[in-house]
Amino acid sequence: MRPHLSLLSLLALSLLGCDNKKPEQAQQQGGAMPVQVQPVKVQRVDISTEYIGTIKSRGATMLQPQVEGQITKILVHSGERVRAGQSLMQIDPLKQQATVNTQEATRRAREAQLVLTAKQLERTRSLAQAGVVSKQELDQAESTYEAAKADVDALHASVNEQKEQLRYYNVTSPTEGVVGDVPVRVGDRVATSTLLTTIDSGSGLELYLSLPAEKAADVHLGTPIDIQPPGDAKPVRVQVTFISPRIDPQNQLLLVKADLPRDDPRFRNDQEIHSKIIWRATDLPVIPFTAISRLGGDMFAFVAETADNKSVAKQRHLTVGDMVGNDYPVLDGLKPGDTLITSNVQMLADGMPVQPITGQPNGKPPGETTGQGGAK
Repeated sequence: MRPHLSLLSLLALSLLGCDNKKPEQAQQQGGAMPVQVQPVKVQRVDISTEYIGTIKSRGATMLQPQVEGQITKILVHSGERVRAGQSLMQIDPLKQQATVNTQEATRRAREAQLVLTAKQLERTRSLAQAGVVSKQELDQAESTYEAAKADVDALHASVNEQKEQLRYYNVTSPTEGVVGDVPVRVGDRVATSTLLTTIDSGSGLELYLSLPAEKAADVHLGTPIDIQPPGDAKPVRVQVTFISPRIDPQNQLLLVKADLPRDDPRFRNDQEIHSKIIWRATDLPVIPFTAISRLGGDMFAFVAETADNKSVAKQRHLTVGDMVGNDYPVLDGLKPGDTLITSNVQMLADGMPVQPITGQPNGKPPGETTGQGGAK
């Protein structure tokens, strides 16, 4: 029994010693929470805003028929390069050709009538000079001739119009370029609103951005824009080359454009792409995102301040810009040299005693994270 009593006695003494150390440690720390701190530093950052832009080609043509009818031939295929004026498709012209033939036949009949009217006018003039017919009969003959002549001229113009209309049944390429998708098939009936295909000459791509009206005073010709190609590629910087002189009255948006690099296969017509307008570059305090706490949609940070010979955490309301890497530029709420608390921020309260610690046990600089949760 004695050995067991000895073990119990040792265990009780050990627990008593631990209990005695806890108050000593708490007394040494003064109830303050240990936190990592670092001075707020200033960095050159871009003040920017992100938008979704649309890429459009200046050389892309949407081809629609100018007449209605049934497609009888498709003479090209998607991806084929064509020249200006080359035939692409044919729409059944038989009905229009019949109209042209009818108009020409009517014109020939009216021309024959005009010849007869002209002869009658000459006879009437001769008789009028001989005093056989009255002046009224001569005037009537001249009026009949002029009406017949006007009728023939009108029919002649109508025939030319119908022949010109006949030309539209042969669909040709307006420019040199590459044929896009051909959504129609032989036998389809098309209207003037039907999309037959597209022709892209590849003459240049433009970025279209719609900005809120309140940004109209901030954007200028030459304002830089960073566009993000698909994937993790480095952003491509372009510049504003066009600013619309008017605000769209329906949505109160301002259209701006920027020329894109030529022959870059990463950019395509009608592609939507992330774009960032750089309004200006300035020196601002920056803090790591791990030092920020959020409450009700607002952002806060804690700084260590000295009061009555002890350090306390003071909460600061922040106004920040877009994230740069893993840091936020601070527009308002901090100043260079403030002692920023970078750890245990979710456990702090305004005025809470803290024990500032500079550096980290693992040797990493304050604010650097080792997990996978950082923003990219």
